[in-house]
Amino acid sequence: MGHAGMAATAVRYLRAVGSPTTSVRPVDPLPPPELRCVRDDERPPVDPAEFRRVLGHFASGVTVIATVDENGPAGFACQSFASLSLDPPLVAFMVARASTTWPRIARAGVFCVNVLGAHQGELCRSFAVSGSRRPDKFAGVRHEPSPVTGSPRLADVPAWIDCAIHAVHTGGDHLVVVGRVRALGTDEPAARSGPLLFHRGSFGEFTALP
Repeated sequence: MGHAGMAATAVRYLRAVGSPTTSVRPVDPLPPPELRCVRDDERPPVDPAEFRRVLGHFASGVTVIATVDENGPAGFACQSFASLSLDPPLVAFMVARASTTWPRIARAGVFCVNVLGAHQGELCRSFAVSGSRRPDKFAGVRHEPSPVTGSPRLADVPAWIDCAIHAVHTGGDHLVVVGRVRALGTDEPAARSGPLLFHRGSFGEFTALP
């Protein structure tokens, strides 16, 4: 089927919001969606600050989701990454609908998940900045094409997963992107430092129990 076929859902999404699929131009974020699912008199909404505070107790790994298009490489820091299926091999990540990087990933139809190590906190911070504030996040960042899709594989990451877009689902103010794994691998020397973890607004490291 090829990358274009695997990314059909993403292309339909772009057409629905009026983004071109054949010409290159600056990418505008999607407007915030209407999230209310209950009436105002039914129950009060969850306070966003409290939502963040409570969910911040869940520690997660950190990745950089990266792609390349006619304008060059693009990527963003992503905590919401997970393995999804073994047969077929699928992974998933969540991205804000207001992201300026996501439409570039959708148009490319492919991406590489770069799992960051404990030594890459500063790298994560640089990719966590909005693309509108820092258009060239890859300046000075060593990377090479992943073996199947050609998406950026960052240097010295403990693990990487090369993917084509398999499906895209809506989830409130985010999109759930499912990727079909085309290739993957590890860098054992980089993995020795352990993974980069994010917990309650700070980076941390993993220490195995005795």
